[in-house]
Amino acid sequence: MTATVSRPVISPVGEPTGALADSVGKSTPSGFPTVRPRRLRRTPAIRRLVAQTRLHPAELVLPLFVKESLTEPVPLTSMPGVLQHTRDSLKAAAAQAVSAGVGGLMLFGIPAERDAVGSQATDPNGILNVALSDLRAEVGAETVLMADLCLDEFTDHGHCGVLTATGVVDNDGTLQRYREMAVALAEAGADMVGTSGMMDGQVGAVRQALDVVGLTDTVVFAYAAKYASAFYGPFREAVDSALVGDRRTYQQDPANRREAAVEVALDIAEGADLVMVKPAMSYLDVLSDVAASVSVPVAAYQVSGEYAMIEAAAANGWIDRDRAIVESLTSIRRAGAQLVLTYWAAEIAAKLSAGQEL
Repeated sequence: MTATVSRPVISPVGEPTGALADSVGKSTPSGFPTVRPRRLRRTPAIRRLVAQTRLHPAELVLPLFVKESLTEPVPLTSMPGVLQHTRDSLKAAAAQAVSAGVGGLMLFGIPAERDAVGSQATDPNGILNVALSDLRAEVGAETVLMADLCLDEFTDHGHCGVLTATGVVDNDGTLQRYREMAVALAEAGADMVGTSGMMDGQVGAVRQALDVVGLTDTVVFAYAAKYASAFYGPFREAVDSALVGDRRTYQQDPANRREAAVEVALDIAEGADLVMVKPAMSYLDVLSDVAASVSVPVAAYQVSGEYAMIEAAAANGWIDRDRAIVESLTSIRRAGAQLVLTYWAAEIAAKLSAGQEL
């Protein structure tokens, strides 16, 4: 006579029931637990097999800085390994990053001359526009060229828009400059324009301006939830920022989580093709909310302060640099970012492309 073996019943949602539920967290008569999650952590091969979040080179975007007045690239003291580029060194860095497999390049320009309205942002011979043309010629269609669409690098007051007579950022006056800048960037070779100024209505204004002149294929990459963060500090060195004061009247208050949903919904309604949360690591809750609520691709920007903190701690021997980099990027992807802008993009992409275990 064949013995009948009693098996535990698993509910449709995967929750243990009956005898199995009673045994969870307990020991068998021989003294061993019956549920052992550690089985799936035992070897690198098993951990790799069951990993729920993975990094891929194509998901990484490298921000790059090009400065008009330079004859040689200049290292940034607050961001070890990051440079202000000349036009020639920019082309070399871009080619190297593309060879490593990065998904895209986000370009920031630093002009030799600035004025109140950021004239160089829309000048076809301005540094950002000529550098875009350089990169289009250098890498062709091998990667996605993105350009930061904002006036802060180009204004002598350092704000992201034009000012009124009383020194307040003029939202609607700034939109007209954004319209002109979007067309200039697209004509120079940008596949995507990154609306980062946090002006009300900026995405709609840019989309309309591009469409009116027939640039309907240019992608609008909206910095939809951008917070007034202390973690932008090293970026100010990278772009030689002229800012006095702060940007709290237009960038979001770090205390506000639900507000991001409003900003993102407005940008999508106005025609955003992708949306971004910035910064990343201090706003993983916001990133998770956004990723769960929209159908367009979601990005996050691992900003300069996040980069600088890890590099500084590693330089002092306080953390394992490589593990911290990978863990930070994985956390951003795990929270829901499909794309990550990071200054480590080329380094990590090269390692991934070479099949290195991260």
